[in-house]
Amino acid sequence: MSDSPQVTLTGARGDGSAKTDRAPWRSRPDAGPLVVAGAFTLAQLLLVRPWMGLGWDESVYVSQVSSHAPAAFFSAPRARGVPLLVAPVAAWSSSTALLRIYLAVLSGLGLLLALRAWRGVFPARVLTTAGALFATLWVTLFYGPQAMPNYWVAVGALAATGYFLRPRSRRALCGLALSAALMAWMRPTDAVWATLPLLVLLVGVRRWRRPAPLLALAGGLALGAAEWVIEAYVSYGGPARRLADASRIQGGLGWNLAVADQLRGLSGRTLCRPCTGDLPPVVLTLWWWALPFLAAGAAVVAVRARRPALTLVPLACAASAAFPYLFLIGYAAPRFLLPAYALLAVPVADLLVHGVRAPGRIRRRLTTALVTLALAVHLAVQFAVLDHTVRRTTAAHREWARTAAALHRLGVRPPCLLTGRDYVPVAYYAGCASAAVTGHDANTTADAIGRAARTRPVAALVPPGGAPPAHARAWTPARAGGLLAYLAPGPRAPSPP
Repeated sequence: MSDSPQVTLTGARGDGSAKTDRAPWRSRPDAGPLVVAGAFTLAQLLLVRPWMGLGWDESVYVSQVSSHAPAAFFSAPRARGVPLLVAPVAAWSSSTALLRIYLAVLSGLGLLLALRAWRGVFPARVLTTAGALFATLWVTLFYGPQAMPNYWVAVGALAATGYFLRPRSRRALCGLALSAALMAWMRPTDAVWATLPLLVLLVGVRRWRRPAPLLALAGGLALGAAEWVIEAYVSYGGPARRLADASRIQGGLGWNLAVADQLRGLSGRTLCRPCTGDLPPVVLTLWWWALPFLAAGAAVVAVRARRPALTLVPLACAASAAFPYLFLIGYAAPRFLLPAYALLAVPVADLLVHGVRAPGRIRRRLTTALVTLALAVHLAVQFAVLDHTVRRTTAAHREWARTAAALHRLGVRPPCLLTGRDYVPVAYYAGCASAAVTGHDANTTADAIGRAARTRPVAALVPPGGAPPAHARAWTPARAGGLLAYLAPGPRAPSPP
């Protein structure tokens, strides 16, 4: 028996090569995952609409590298992975459509590479099914072409776990390190949660305790988080202070049962904070409730097949990645669970493939029919929620664009400064700087805003019927799209001819 736990558990031969039920992956192309990745990219372009404007968080990330608008305040929980990811397009173009197309293609490539990490661990049919399951979730399709970190943490977690379970090789170790670096580059804390079971195995379980994968995993996490740590010392008072600030911004990390909040988000609520209201119809959440039972079934199949680690390890990583967002924060967003969904996709796909290949012609046909029917209903639900979410989000983004255009007509054009309601995305659309006196993203004072008003156009945005902030009560109100803009006395840009 080989002394490598990964090689043993994947059914290696005595020479250390992986034993699978198909030819080595180098000998023929694996068309299934490639087709899934291509279809995923195409579906994003057709269903998510490249012209859908940027959201609030996207505006923050893109503004860091954009020449279109000044950089928005970068709060403690964020990391610089997304700005660097979008820089090849956002640094020279303000076209949202072009950015969406770029990210859709990139996300399809990311899914393909993540599935390839599992070659030699599961057959191609399982990986193809896993990719299709993950790629057809509405939340995956919706966030794949967005300038947000969660999808990239998901594909990084999927790839890292696959490389961890592959037979030991230089390629697997490099893949493990790079996947861990990608996660930490996007969201360091999420990277730690997603890889915690792997670290526990490498440190605490004797048969898994090997220096090479531990160094690759820890080194990748350290490499990806290096910029975040350096920035913590430069701008936030150190990593401990930055983590404390991030916890405060997220409402204070501690025991918070957010399962019901996540359920409410499944209806298409991209951010549920505060998360109130009735739970969605059962038809929208049934797939979510089925996941624990499917995971348990996958574990049973793996134990009976005498390959438990191949299923239990990704299940443990999925549970670890989901834990903080189900039990430690007091609000929810569907995107938070993307890493868990990606990791669950492989064991669930293995269970489904096992079911439709069950012995006995009648049993196999019945199982195939039931699985096909369930997947058809599941896809219909996912695409219905996706369409609803895209329409609502596009309408909100267009409203921000109308407000920005109205501000331009009022003479609030670059260089300018906005504060108040929806100030971050409206400022990005208008090409203005943004600032807040209160709240989680407070980064200035009323006196500083008053001084800025002497040299450039400044406006405070409030909802109709709302009261302006104390420092803007004497300013001139004007209608700006769906908001009221209180215009500071001072310079105005001339109206365009």
